[in-house]
Amino acid sequence: MKQTLTFILRAFRHRNYRLFFGGQGLSLVGTWMQQIAVSWLVYRLSGSALVLGLVGFVGQSPALFAAPVAGVLADRFNRHRLLIILQVLAMIQASLLAFLTLSGLVAVWHLFVLAAFLGFVNAFEIPTRQSFVIDMLDRNEDLGNAIALNSFMFNSSRLVGPSIAGVIIGLVGEGICFFLNAISFLAIIIALVAMRIQKRTGDTIDIPLLRGLREGFSYAFDFMPIRYILILLGLVSLAGMPYLVLMPVFAKDVLHGGPQTLGFLLGASGIGALIGALVLASRASVVGTNKLLSIGTLVFGASLIGFSFSTSVVLSFILMVFTGFHMILVMVSSNIMLQTIAEEDKRGRIISLYVLALMGTAPFGSLLAGIAANHIGAPNTLLAGGIVCILASLFFYLKLPAIRAQVQPIYRQLGLIEEMPSVVK
Repeated sequence: MKQTLTFILRAFRHRNYRLFFGGQGLSLVGTWMQQIAVSWLVYRLSGSALVLGLVGFVGQSPALFAAPVAGVLADRFNRHRLLIILQVLAMIQASLLAFLTLSGLVAVWHLFVLAAFLGFVNAFEIPTRQSFVIDMLDRNEDLGNAIALNSFMFNSSRLVGPSIAGVIIGLVGEGICFFLNAISFLAIIIALVAMRIQKRTGDTIDIPLLRGLREGFSYAFDFMPIRYILILLGLVSLAGMPYLVLMPVFAKDVLHGGPQTLGFLLGASGIGALIGALVLASRASVVGTNKLLSIGTLVFGASLIGFSFSTSVVLSFILMVFTGFHMILVMVSSNIMLQTIAEEDKRGRIISLYVLALMGTAPFGSLLAGIAANHIGAPNTLLAGGIVCILASLFFYLKLPAIRAQVQPIYRQLGLIEEMPSVVK
């Protein structure tokens, strides 16, 4: 048992990663508290699923424009310092949100403006943070484990944060959630300052911005495995991920609950994602990850379809566990695959395209989901999204043989699989 736990936590051998895990873990609890509090505040002030979708759109749409630029910057500049600056900006946003809400001045338009501001910060922060993982490690072979443990940390906070937020909102309102989130950023900022990061060297440091953008897009879409992973992720994000935006509608109108119900539903999704992250962290190799992508997308879509028909809180809770589990299989497996097969000097740009596929399509998904829910209802909207995810999984499954043919030489070069011995006749 001890050996198994040590193997799962092998990225903890690295001091910088231990600092990051602790600081980011505390900060993410606050982030999830803010996310549920914002969605509940928007729906309480507006009473509209459309406005809920629009706020999601303006909060996620900056990734569509800024993420590719962020990838070039992550390859050119000091990711460590850049990450500290971005965390400070996010703390300022949470502080403003707390002040407006606690003072009673908050209006829906404030939430639009602050969502857009945080969206721009996140569009730069996420590619920088994702590509910074390898800078924290002394040995690159622990990269896949570190990415999976990051997901475990993310979803642990996702389990805790919404549950705490649901209780706090019911007792004292949304403003305290925003205040606690602002304070929580101190944990990751202090952890980042305490790190000792070796200076990176590489050929891309002085690359011009436009040339760096062209190189990143050309490399990603000329290399078939990366291209199809990004297409799959984009389709899932567009059609399936908006289920999070619609959760307040399901909690209040379908299941006839309140903020506590919303917190428990998101917490259930977090439980599933937590289990999924542990499963991925326990894997000894990235070999076979592409198959997990196909299976994860298929079951994710099926879980959404089941949830769309549910009117039982217990059944909805169970289906959210399945949804969270397979959502994380798709997201983390995509990340691990892209970082494993991407060339080192283009890592930041490939991760920025990962963020673009994940977050750049999400605002359109949120907007479409809000419009659709306003006309055909949230259950039918989620049903359609689940069907699209299943079709995307079948598309990717048909491409697996061609993907394997191009990925296996990279695996051999990295020593992940052995060369087949030649047959002597």
